[in-house]
Amino acid sequence: MQHFELKGELRQASNKAAIKAFRKAGLVPCNLYGPGLDNILFTVEAKALKAVTDTPKAFIIDLLLDGKKYMAVLHELQFHPVSDECLHVDFLAVDEKKPIAINVPISLSGHAVGTQQGGKFVQLSRSLRISALMKNLPDNLPVDITDLGLDKSIRAADLQYDGVTILSNKNTIICSVKSTRNAVAEASAAGTEDDASSDSSAE
Repeated sequence: MQHFELKGELRQASNKAAIKAFRKAGLVPCNLYGPGLDNILFTVEAKALKAVTDTPKAFIIDLLLDGKKYMAVLHELQFHPVSDECLHVDFLAVDEKKPIAINVPISLSGHAVGTQQGGKFVQLSRSLRISALMKNLPDNLPVDITDLGLDKSIRAADLQYDGVTILSNKNTIICSVKSTRNAVAEASAAGTEDDASSDSSAE
């Protein structure tokens, strides 16, 4: 998985007035925590943060704080309900020797056979939560939809990747091909033709 370097400035515990001042200055209050690590309070530039919050990509984030580097993943983000501005971020420190839980985007390939039968393709999940050692973390989860037929679905339980454990509910639907009126009509017409052919043969 790709790494992204993000620089931050340490801060002290802040009251509401200080938090507002940070945000007015284009800074986002953040918190880093994890096993064996005291909570570290810091700020990052809002513009720099967008590179990891405004993308479907997943990253291991190399936080540079006061001359030290910490490897972390995004854990929890708070956004303004109207402006969609990021208000606060919790980072979780990770260790390359221990499994890391992270959301990873899904990458679809192929053309579902069900759409050639008149069905409508629908993608319901854009990412899945997985766990793996850092060396095994993929940039994305490839899913081949070529054999996906009419009224069929691909679920999390159908996917397997070497060195990766899928944490999302096994019944999570990734994508499906739904019947449409045209597909139903075509199937009905095909059935009628088959019946007619059978009748003619019988005569």
